[in-house]
Amino acid sequence: MFVHPQGLCESSQVGKGTRIWAFAHVMKNAVVGEGCNICGGAFIESGAILGNGVTVKNNVLVWDKVTVEDHVFLGPNAVFTNDMNPRAAFKKDPDEFLTTKVRLGSSIGANATIVCGVEIGQNAFVGAGSVVIRDVPAHALVVGNPARQIGWMCVCGEKLGGMELGEQSISCTCGRHYELIDEKLTQKD
Repeated sequence: MFVHPQGLCESSQVGKGTRIWAFAHVMKNAVVGEGCNICGGAFIESGAILGNGVTVKNNVLVWDKVTVEDHVFLGPNAVFTNDMNPRAAFKKDPDEFLTTKVRLGSSIGANATIVCGVEIGQNAFVGAGSVVIRDVPAHALVVGNPARQIGWMCVCGEKLGGMELGEQSISCTCGRHYELIDEKLTQKD
């Protein structure tokens, strides 16, 4: 593990090969997997969990009760919440905070806000500046405020064209094949 001289890592649960850069802060009892890159100004609160190979770009805020699975990309200034109705004068017990999950391989764009209590599906893509207030299906591309689905994404990160035209199967330029069944995109063997 590498911690920049101006970085702060209070957690003993950080995997090998993880890099924590200047002005990033990983609090005690945060869990960070192997091979992660925590860029400048990022904040990982106690109780947050990051899987292996996660990229956390500059100024991302990951709070208690947020779980980010392996190989997720969190774009610059992305922010998570964990309290649906906070009040400074009325402190809540952390057990009352809502959980948020970001599944394997997903990407969260720059300046996106993920409101607590949602799940971002495997390999989903949240566009820059989006505000996510409801669950995002696996492979879905969502944008806007509030975020709405506008398409589907391949594992490789390319938008799958044609699905918006009502097609039930499609191939990506990378060679992967997908089928839309009951409004769920699944990869074909």
